[in-house]
Amino acid sequence: MHHWKYIVLSFMLSVKISAQETEKNQVYLADPTIFKDNGIYYLYGTKNDPRIEGEGFLVYTSKDLKNWRGPAGVKEGFALKKGDAFGTKGFWAPQVFKYKSKYYMAYTANEHIAIATANSPLGPFTNDKTALEAPIKQIDPFVFFDNGKVYMYHVRLQQGNRIFVAEMTKDLKQIKPETLKECINAREDWENTENAEWPVSEGPTVMKKGNLYYLLYSANDFRNPDYAVGYAVSDNPLGPWKKAGENPIISTGNTGQPGTGHGDIITDGNGSMYYVLHTHYSDKKVHPRKTALVKLLFKDNKFKIDPGSFRWIGL
Repeated sequence: MHHWKYIVLSFMLSVKISAQETEKNQVYLADPTIFKDNGIYYLYGTKNDPRIEGEGFLVYTSKDLKNWRGPAGVKEGFALKKGDAFGTKGFWAPQVFKYKSKYYMAYTANEHIAIATANSPLGPFTNDKTALEAPIKQIDPFVFFDNGKVYMYHVRLQQGNRIFVAEMTKDLKQIKPETLKECINAREDWENTENAEWPVSEGPTVMKKGNLYYLLYSANDFRNPDYAVGYAVSDNPLGPWKKAGENPIISTGNTGQPGTGHGDIITDGNGSMYYVLHTHYSDKKVHPRKTALVKLLFKDNKFKIDPGSFRWIGL
């Protein structure tokens, strides 16, 4: 009898230690994005880890999307450190890409969008401390290249968080205001489960498959456990966009986690697609938000996920 008690207690203790290890090794980035360069994956996002001091954008690295190291940025783990570029607060939702042999980071700070450059994905990303000109607050940039043109999908804060697109100048210094168009706003039941007066659609990611464009986005306030991911389809990068009937494709319902959303697509060396995202810390706490990865499946022009593929990103 005592022998079995000992085994049960040992098992319970090992489960507890294992959970603590998981928490200790967990990466806490919200609004995550992964950029691949020369066989290395670079993970960035909104800093949510209370154990790390400083403001800006941390970066973690991996060779296989499973084993991660970092933070590895050149400025105490940061790829972009407050003081080196535009922004004094609210460093949110970065996107990193390569353009004309330089590395670019489009990001939000002070509820405006800025673009910084570096010679390495590890930074230091810098700019002249100015943001893109806009008559309104705007966040969540996603820069997309197609047929020799550059587009910036982003969120404008007007009567809710609404997703817009505009063509950019080739030097990526500004948008062409005459091309600005609204893509989508939150008006479906699943997109505003609390009936909020300020509906939210945000975190755009765009990809082209065949002749069609797919816009993945998140809806609901990020603090709402119903925060979820859907997508819309168009035959033109400027729209019009038609939302998919099977939305949402990533939610608490198929991941078992609250607050799933605001991520980006990454394709591995085998051509498999993944969506990197954040979740709430727990059923009772939003912060610090945890970073995770789930496999995206695409068939008959439709997206869905492999629910069994959900996994945390940890060190």
